[in-house]
Parts: sequence; C-alpha cells; structure tokens
Amino acid sequence: MGPELIAVVFFGAFAGGIVNGLTGFGTGLTTLGLWLYILEPTAAATLVIICSIVSQMQTLRMIWHAIVWRRVLTFLIPGVLGVPLGAYILPHIDPNYFRIGVGAFLIAYSVYVLTRKEMLKSAWGGRVADGVVGFAGGILGGIAGLSGALPVVWADVRGWTKEERRSFVQIFNIAILFLALASHALAGLLTRQIWIAALFALPGTIGGARLGAFIYRRLADHAYQRIIMVLLLLSGAMLIWTSR
Repeated sequence: MGPELIAVVFFGAFAGGIVNGLTGFGTGLTTLGLWLYILEPTAAATLVIICSIVSQMQTLRMIWHAIVWRRVLTFLIPGVLGVPLGAYILPHIDPNYFRIGVGAFLIAYSVYVLTRKEMLKSAWGGRVADGVVGFAGGILGGIAGLSGALPVVWADVRGWTKEERRSFVQIFNIAILFLALASHALAGLLTRQIWIAALFALPGTIGGARLGAFIYRRLADHAYQRIIMVLLLLSGAMLIWTSR
C-alpha cells in the first residue's frame, strides 16, 4: 500500500474508532463511505468488521454492569441467524443501491428525531418486533459490518436511557460481528490485502475508541441521543455521496 492509501486507512479507522468509542457502534457507518474509494466493497466490508470488533473490545468493561442479558438475547438469537444470510448476499448485491438504501433510511430517521418535540417510548410489537430488528441487524452485519444501525434506531423507539442503549447495542454488535468475521473467513474474504490494511488501521481504531470513550463518560442522556442522531445523519449522507 502506498503512503496515501495508508493515510486514508489510518484516519478512516481513527474516525471510526472515535464514533464507536463514543456510541458503541458506527465504525462501518463512519468508515465505509471513505474506504470504498480505495478498497473493493468486499475488502472494505471485511476490514470494517475487524476494526469494529477491536473498537468494541476497548470499551466493553465500561458498559458491562449495565447489560440486561434477557433483552440482548431477544435481539441476538435472531441476529445470529441473519449474519450468514448477509454474508451470502454480499457478493450478489449492487453496493451503490445498498449504500443509497441504508443512507436514505438513516437520514430520514435522524431528521425526524432531531426535529421532533417529544421523546418516543413505545412498546409496540414486543419481543416479536425486537427479534425482527435483531434479524435485520444480523443481515446488515453480515453484508458490511453495519449491525448497529437498526438496533440503535430501535433503542430510540423504545426510549431507553443512555446506558441501556449503549450496553444493548454494544453487546449485540460484538456477538454479531464475531459471527460476521467467521462468515467472511469461511467465504475466503480474509485475504492478504485485508491483513495488510488492518496492520495500518488498528492503531487508529484503538486510539480513536479510547478517545471516544473518554467523551462518552461526560455526556448526559439527551446530549448522547442527539450526538448519535447527528452521526447517523452524516453517515447516511456519506453513504449516499459515495454511491455516485
């Protein structure tokens, strides 16, 4: 890899690490649009998964006490079933349409949240709806390491607190992303190119995650929610922009 490519990989990983350390998700949403300029879609997706796992592990101890395992498993079991389907779909989809679809959804929901006057707190659909969201999150995790996008939106619909959102999304992400990495390995996607890119990406990922966690500890619930939605909005815009 040349110096310019190394710089793009490193700074993309650093930005993704900050977002992940701050929110418990978002490595893929932050980096995928940038890395798709320099890497093939399958390579970019696999690198996102590796960096996402490393970011999550940096802050796991911080949220461990707040985990509600019964809630997490309601999402996680269907999510696990969705990962292999996502990994299977990955080579067969048009990455432009995929980015436009995900990006448009993220922009629409983020604008809605940032402009509404009251917080949501809905129990609609119960565990069945939770399971469907988990399954869809698993599919997105298998496709491109984007397992956190739908669960974080759903956590907002449920009206959970900052710690409830963070602990749920992070544990869901870790499990789904480990399975996604295994699926990519079985599909032969862990190539030499990926490991070389990871060598330059992971220092940025680790440093960014620790900086993001430092900021997270100083945020109130409302500020945390608005930061997440702004990040989703920007990520959606970036996904659409890079589909051109």
